[in-house]
Amino acid sequence: MRLKDKVALITGAGKGIGAAIAKRFAAEGAQVVLLDVDENSVKDTAAAIVEAGGAAVAYPLDVTDRAAIATLVEEVVNKFLTIDILVNNAGIVRDAMLHKMKEEDWDLVMDINLKGTFNMVQAVIGIMREKNYGKIINISSAGRFGNVGQTNYSASKEAIVGFTRSLAKENGSKGINVNAVAPGTIETDMYYGIPENIRNMMKIITPLARAGQPEEVANLCLFLASDESSYITGQVIHCDGGIFMP
Repeated sequence: MRLKDKVALITGAGKGIGAAIAKRFAAEGAQVVLLDVDENSVKDTAAAIVEAGGAAVAYPLDVTDRAAIATLVEEVVNKFLTIDILVNNAGIVRDAMLHKMKEEDWDLVMDINLKGTFNMVQAVIGIMREKNYGKIINISSAGRFGNVGQTNYSASKEAIVGFTRSLAKENGSKGINVNAVAPGTIETDMYYGIPENIRNMMKIITPLARAGQPEEVANLCLFLASDESSYITGQVIHCDGGIFMP
């Protein structure tokens, strides 16, 4: 098993990409700690993992609440002794044209998508540095290049890229790999909230001519969380069906 006995924290793990990552990691032997602001969904996902034979616990968590994060990390370390892997997946959208965007919608997207990532990393990085080992995976987005009505979301996801690269440079000598994954159009609840004509257009502009599955993003995250990626850090890897080709 590629993650045997590793302890992995995953935010936004109640549904969609986060849930798929948690299930994939658990199937490879990790003790997964599922975190999500939606208590019901995160508990349901953890229960499904346990029923399938995996090791999972669930905690309701708001990634903007630094005090709650500190308490959670202390509890996890007391229970499992360490933290090996952190996946920052929690994120939201609040779309609007900039001239119509409410300040609170700008702030909320930044607070969850960007500062939430900062909060989680700052809470666990000392543990990883002390033992000279860690894997941090930050979920960016193909939307980081900019979309109409998403100045807040695009800015937050591009900021994740700079954050990831800087963090990788700061912690590489401590045996910590830090990478970002940028999903494209993935079939989640968010995807099905998009009008059908827009979804069809997305497929047309995607070289693979389809939307991706959460499990396909999870497979990439598994590679980055495993020791198979030991010489990869500071990278942004797109899982978008070929939309972005550098």
